[in-house]
Amino acid sequence: MASTAPPLGPLTLLVRLLGPAVLAFAGAWLLDWMCGRKGLMPPGFRHPWRRLAAAALVFFILWFGIFAPLGTIGLPQPKLDLSSISTPRLFLLHGMLVGVVLGWFALGFVGGGIPAAAPGESELLHAAPAEAALAAAASEPPFSATAEVGAVAPSAPVPVVPPPPEAAPVPPREPIAKSFARQFGLVAPSISREVLIGLALGACAWGAVLLALFVAALAIYALGGEKALPKPSAIVPWIASLPVLVRVMVSLSAGFVEEIFFRGFLQPRIGIALSTGCFVLAHLSYGQPFMLFFIALLSLIYASLVRWRQTIWPTIAAHALFDGVQLLVIIPLAMKWVRPAPGALDWIW
Repeated sequence: MASTAPPLGPLTLLVRLLGPAVLAFAGAWLLDWMCGRKGLMPPGFRHPWRRLAAAALVFFILWFGIFAPLGTIGLPQPKLDLSSISTPRLFLLHGMLVGVVLGWFALGFVGGGIPAAAPGESELLHAAPAEAALAAAASEPPFSATAEVGAVAPSAPVPVVPPPPEAAPVPPREPIAKSFARQFGLVAPSISREVLIGLALGACAWGAVLLALFVAALAIYALGGEKALPKPSAIVPWIASLPVLVRVMVSLSAGFVEEIFFRGFLQPRIGIALSTGCFVLAHLSYGQPFMLFFIALLSLIYASLVRWRQTIWPTIAAHALFDGVQLLVIIPLAMKWVRPAPGALDWIW
């Protein structure tokens, strides 16, 4: 008598569809809550519609760009027709990340009567001293050092008479580009120096991670043979076979866009652990489960570099260097010398 599977098909499908959406909703709510808790709530979010619109953008990118691949785990993957992938499609996720970051920033810091100087500055003009100190702390950008608010108290209390509204000076308008750079870690005393630091440390991190990956692959092979090694898709070697200009663009786009989103946007607001988790899940769609641990290791290295340097320029350089060396040197050489079967080289990505 043939056994029949329990009738859980529709329920399983519902869970696979709604599970990523629930996680994305929780992530969007957590980001909003932690912005308020850390004093990083954008001034534009005092308008409820702006706050809800920004949360919807975060929900969208978390659902489709981060958590959606979780719903396909354990399912047979359809054969990917690489010839049908156009060059613009390679940058689709990066384009979505850019759109979300720009939209979130515009809703929080641009237009609508929002002060364009340092966030919260115009709101301090007529505030009481205690309220001004609290508001100033709440308006600090995530990558700047907070100035001390305390001072030696005078021997006798001096009454503070706020100036009349008509006499209050109008704060200078800060350029939008400068405000964007401050909010996402793109300000540095010397960008060239930070890039050089990122290239040097990125080369060291690249060597360490590649060595650890190679040792892990040898250990798995020794314990279980070739069949124990994962058999992911062939998309990474396929990217490595594209024209040089396309590979350079992919490397630079990954370094710049992914670092702005995961290290510039998420990390100072939700922390290193959660931003690293999102970074790892964003790479799950490559079909390389073997690589997730090493992607997490790289992410932690980049996160520590951002915390140390208080800017994301070093990690942009390190990330672009890692991807560029892989796509321009390592994988093409391995494909030329070894000529493996399709998909066999994805473990070195």
